[in-house]
Amino acid sequence: MNPSPQVSKTGKAARILIFLSVLALFAVLMLQTAAISRHQAISDLQQKTEADLNRYIITVQQKLDRFKDLPKLLSTHPDLLSILPHPDTEANKLRLNQFLEEVNDIIGASDTYLMNREGLTVAASNWSMERSFIGGNFSFRPYFIDAVAGGAGSYFALGTTSHQRGYFFSYPVYNRDEVAGVIVVKIDLNDVEDHWNDPLQDILVTDNDDVIFISTRPDWKFRTLTPLSPQDQRRVRDSLRYGDNPLIPLDVSARQPLTENTERITLQKDPSLTPAGDGRQVQDYLLMTQSLKDTGLNVSMLSSMKVVDQKVITAMVQVAFIYIALLLLILVLRVRYRLKLQQQEFQQREHKALEESEARIRAIIDHTHAGLITLDESGTVRYMNPTAEKLFGMTAESMRGQYLSPLFSEAARVVCWRYIMEETTDTAELTTEAGALGHNNQEFPVELTIGRMSVAGEKLFMLTIHDITERKLYEQKLRDATEALEFRVQERTKDLVQTNARLVEEMTQHRNTQNELIQTAKLAVLGQLSAGINHELNQPLTAIRNYADNALAFLRRDQLETVSQNLQEIGGLTDRMAKIIHPLKEFSRKSTNCIEPVSLRQIRDGVMSVMYGRFEKEQVTVRWPDAVETIWVMADRLRLEQVFVNLLTNAMQAVAGQAGKQICVEAEDVAGYTEIRVRDNGPGVRDPERVFEPFYTTKSSGQGIGLGLPISQRIIESFYGELRVRNHAEGGAEFLVRLPTALQQSSGAIATLDVKS
Repeated sequence: MNPSPQVSKTGKAARILIFLSVLALFAVLMLQTAAISRHQAISDLQQKTEADLNRYIITVQQKLDRFKDLPKLLSTHPDLLSILPHPDTEANKLRLNQFLEEVNDIIGASDTYLMNREGLTVAASNWSMERSFIGGNFSFRPYFIDAVAGGAGSYFALGTTSHQRGYFFSYPVYNRDEVAGVIVVKIDLNDVEDHWNDPLQDILVTDNDDVIFISTRPDWKFRTLTPLSPQDQRRVRDSLRYGDNPLIPLDVSARQPLTENTERITLQKDPSLTPAGDGRQVQDYLLMTQSLKDTGLNVSMLSSMKVVDQKVITAMVQVAFIYIALLLLILVLRVRYRLKLQQQEFQQREHKALEESEARIRAIIDHTHAGLITLDESGTVRYMNPTAEKLFGMTAESMRGQYLSPLFSEAARVVCWRYIMEETTDTAELTTEAGALGHNNQEFPVELTIGRMSVAGEKLFMLTIHDITERKLYEQKLRDATEALEFRVQERTKDLVQTNARLVEEMTQHRNTQNELIQTAKLAVLGQLSAGINHELNQPLTAIRNYADNALAFLRRDQLETVSQNLQEIGGLTDRMAKIIHPLKEFSRKSTNCIEPVSLRQIRDGVMSVMYGRFEKEQVTVRWPDAVETIWVMADRLRLEQVFVNLLTNAMQAVAGQAGKQICVEAEDVAGYTEIRVRDNGPGVRDPERVFEPFYTTKSSGQGIGLGLPISQRIIESFYGELRVRNHAEGGAEFLVRLPTALQQSSGAIATLDVKS
């Protein structure tokens, strides 16, 4: 039983609601997972960043502390005062330079040098180098100002002479409680940034103006963490602390404070430094900053937030996997539960359907038009349906347990017992016509089918009986009607044979008449050509007469060589006359009516040999296709020549009186057929739809009777082609001859197309 539409709609709505609820729960779970995992990942990243930052600060602080007290120690050396404020001798100056060079090598500093009270460098460890500090005045540097004032100085800057970054420690040199000069030690901090190789972390060291002078990113050096005001930019630039560097701020597009010294920033990437395939233009960092004690420097560490994003994605994937696994487990349990319910319902439906099927089968058996009898293994009647009771006039109760003898004739009983007694497991049925016994033992014909079957392991036989009395009557009537029809067909066949013989005779006469008309048309064309032929023959005949007279005269003079030449000329002229007459003989003879491969070149040569005199007389130009020897069609050559003679004659008559008389023959291969077009530049056809009607003509009296084109059309159709006509768009008439194409092979043999008759 199908559920009602209202119940179906309710179930569908419930499924949609459950799906949306599961989807919403999944979305909430993903959001919560993302938030919690992001918070935890950021916290872990802060702890790692802080630990790495402290480690880096300790490294830098240790290096600075290592050199911080060296200027104070060097200021006590007595040789310093030997050249302050000015060198006593060049020997003292050289000795001090060598001393500072030795000290500088021992302590591993970048440079060590001595300045007088005015800031002029009087001795330096790099005294022998091209860019020596000696002679340079650095009184503008803060570390000099602090030392001249009597205190220790420290400062980071870009060297004005070396253009190298360095950190400067200074201390005053006293002479009787007065400052006579300043000793300076410059150290290099580059190795601090070179040793840092974590790809997810970057180190920045900035001054109080947030100018970056140490960085693991070369492109960030001498840029600022925060934009400087114009006044601060001028002040820093005037101090020459960072040379001519423009001090451009980093492209920080967003800042989010997290703790007192930690914030999240978003940096715009430099397109020129972005790896290929990286579509992101921004990068998030965790920025943590601490100050270096007693240096005026700040150390910042930038940790990439990619780690946070990866941890968030990993957590979300894990939670999603667990969530989906739980959903699948719930679905599996639900499906198993539903399958169990469906199995129970299926068993109930099967039981009910079996009962209904048995009842339906019983009803079918009881109401079928065929008689059904069931026999047990021994051949006794087990069951008869009501139809069988009516056929035999006996009840099933009276026949139960009896044999078939009261129901069938002797011959039918033999067939049944032979089938029953066969020891075989074959389930093939046996169908035969037999005689059955009805009321008063009256025999009637039936169609009897016997088959084996097994019910609950018991072997049974099923007899199906159809009363075919009416069918036998119909068959007898059909036989009688068939015999009568065969007699009528024989009589009609005689009439058709006689009629067919008459038609064959008429067709033969018609074909002969058509051939006679074609031959008559040929002779008519020959008659029209007689004037040209006479003109062509008169010239060689006159020449022959002259050569003969000359030969006779020369013979009388015994000039035999000249006589021989005249006779040779006469022979050549007779050959020429034979060539003129031969095509006319070929054209005039009857065709063999044999369809074979024909070259368009053969047609052209035959037609032009017959008509060239008329074309020359009428001054008509005929153009044939190039390479006509490659165009082959299936036709009878002589009859096809007659068609083209007729078409070219009509075209020549059509262009009479035109200036520049032209006839153009073109050929084209189209899907197994060759289309040959004959076009003139005459006035065109007046009635194209009537030109193929017999005896229809537009020519003047004496030029034709209107049979040429109809005969030509019949000839082309006999070649399984077609002939059509139309008026060309550019003027003149165009006849189309369409014939089957014959294939010419490279060996010279001709492969023809099969043309069904």
